[in-house]
Amino acid sequence: MSSQENPEENLPSVQETEHTSVAVADEENPFADPGLPPHQHRVQDIDEKAARRSERTVAFLFLLSMLSTVGFIAAFVAFPVDQSVYIFPIGRISALNFALGMTLGIALFSIGAGAVHWARTLMSDVEIADERHAIEASPELRAKVMDDFKTGTEESQFGRRKLIRNTMFGALAMVPLTGLVLLRDLGPLPEDKLRHTLWGKGKLLVNMNTNEPLRPADVAVGSLTFAKPEGLEEHDHGFQTEIAKAALMIVRIQPDNIKDKRELDWSHDGIVAYSKICTHVGCPISLYEQQTHHVLCPCHQSTFDLSDGARVIFGPAGHALPQLRIGVNDEGYLEALGDFEEPVGPAFWERG
Repeated sequence: MSSQENPEENLPSVQETEHTSVAVADEENPFADPGLPPHQHRVQDIDEKAARRSERTVAFLFLLSMLSTVGFIAAFVAFPVDQSVYIFPIGRISALNFALGMTLGIALFSIGAGAVHWARTLMSDVEIADERHAIEASPELRAKVMDDFKTGTEESQFGRRKLIRNTMFGALAMVPLTGLVLLRDLGPLPEDKLRHTLWGKGKLLVNMNTNEPLRPADVAVGSLTFAKPEGLEEHDHGFQTEIAKAALMIVRIQPDNIKDKRELDWSHDGIVAYSKICTHVGCPISLYEQQTHHVLCPCHQSTFDLSDGARVIFGPAGHALPQLRIGVNDEGYLEALGDFEEPVGPAFWERG
């Protein structure tokens, strides 16, 4: 049989090397298998001191990850939410967010960098060509997979490099703690923050538009005025958090038109003050109809009657708006006589 009749005679010969095979190219056959290049030993393969240095480097990265995880937990506890820090060139940002981002980033990066350095310097880097096989695994193939797994375990030196193994386990075990501490916010808030606002006895009612304290003469019958507590400024870091609880709307109604006796006792000359935060989902109420004394939430159309204790007369809101008891101080300015008696906003008071 000639070479033309038997194509196998045109296949290149194969030369075995220490770790792989290299095919001798056949100039007449451009589709000949070029094989794999000879394996090049790394310095860690021939120098145990270099291997130990790599081992210590990997262990250091895993240890750094563990320390960063501890730093994440410490930052979560230590930094208050409203504290800020100046970072050039970003500007002023939340100190808590910066600390959490840095520590968690270092923790995750150190695990990845340690694993990569381990693989590149200590694990086997020998390239092995494997023939394609059927999808269904034969018993022989399954046995080969188990043998390869054992071989890979030995070549990775997982059992030999105990320092790497132990620090890796420590880093992987501690990183999930960063997510566990976040569950703290699902529990009771310290100091019961949702139950109290900045309003208190003697706090002046300050006009949100003019930033000036309000006098009774500033509130006309049929008008709607928005107010904030004295001392709360828009440039304050925690302004949005506090105004979300303390936002106030003031309406002047003829005393004869006020139906609720308690509302009348807590007002001053027909001036009533109610929370601006809707009790449905917390939207700011901004629409007032002076003939009916109704206020409307623009989000879901919950309607409250300010002449009757701000009770709900329409819409999905489940509770009346909390009223703020007000009076006039010696200088003639409107002031709060305490805080809201119930929490503002949606459905908080249904919690146990």
